[in-house]
Amino acid sequence: MPNAILDPTGGAQAGRAEQSAEPTAEPGLAPRRADLRGATVGLLENTKHNAALFLDELGRLLVDRYGAAGVLARTKTNFAQPVEEGLRKEMAGGCDVVITGVGDCGSCSAAAVMDGVEFETNGTPVAVICSDAFRGSADAIAGLRGLPGYRYVTTPHPVAVLTPAEVRARAERALPEVVSLLVADSAGAESTGAGAGDDNGADKGSP
Repeated sequence: MPNAILDPTGGAQAGRAEQSAEPTAEPGLAPRRADLRGATVGLLENTKHNAALFLDELGRLLVDRYGAAGVLARTKTNFAQPVEEGLRKEMAGGCDVVITGVGDCGSCSAAAVMDGVEFETNGTPVAVICSDAFRGSADAIAGLRGLPGYRYVTTPHPVAVLTPAEVRARAERALPEVVSLLVADSAGAESTGAGAGDDNGADKGSP
């Protein structure tokens, strides 16, 4: 009988785990609210240009149209690193849901998804926003963090070059999918790495 080849990535071990009687379950997502009425919405921006404006506009729309009570806006110190534990706990304690982004490069998209997974597995519903050019980075890190197929919202790349009016238009377009990720049943919308801003043939950099 041939010897098994040792896989330094853990692949061989993973294969054995799949055959065990009690496989390890993937971590679940946080429970969803029925709606956003009265909710405090956390806005975690990552210092990328236009990220704060994008999230601020989403927060305003959620208050005006969905009855959210208000927002709590915070900023990460490093767009390429996961959110600091103290800041995550502050937002989890003060917010009912969180929106984070905007992932407008490979490293910041990966970090945004890491933040989303961390919030979710600790009980806070999250909508992560990334630009569509970096789905690969976002999907890869989600799989590595134990949530393959993690749902997030995309918007056409790039975001940093947009005018304020264009950023607000992008937020408007992203709004339905953001809501679909934050509440239990928002018109049954699903987005598995699929973007609210993904119009067929959309020009890069267009609002």
